[in-house]
Amino acid sequence: MQNLDRLGAEYGSNIAKNVRSKLGNYKAAETLITKALGVLQEQGLYALGLFCESRGNDEKGGAIEILNQAAKMLEKELEPIIDDKDTKQNDNFCQSKFFKLIDKINGLDNLMLAAKVMEKALIYARYRAKAMKKIENESITNS
Repeated sequence: MQNLDRLGAEYGSNIAKNVRSKLGNYKAAETLITKALGVLQEQGLYALGLFCESRGNDEKGGAIEILNQAAKMLEKELEPIIDDKDTKQNDNFCQSKFFKLIDKINGLDNLMLAAKVMEKALIYARYRAKAMKKIENESITNS
């Protein structure tokens, strides 16, 4: 059994760094991560995917990084909850790797587990982005 808190922290740190690299600063990264977390908490994994795919040009790169890290976490770390059998997929809907993976999650309990771990990752990502934003701002004012 994995330590899911550590898993969330590890992927959260990756999300914060990758989103920041796409958006250019930690303030923008924190804003996008907070929005994504709100969507996940209120609506679930599918809504998170749709939210990220619907972002405009200014947030698109960061949003795709969130989905990439989520897919990586599902595929590598939560692999036992993914059913490898062919499922009935609507190929028009499930185009990204993220949607294909969550479509294969076996059972409601496992779907809730995946959402909970993703929520932890986004919470840690938000904290990481907030801390790094402060450091980034201090380095700018000290320059």
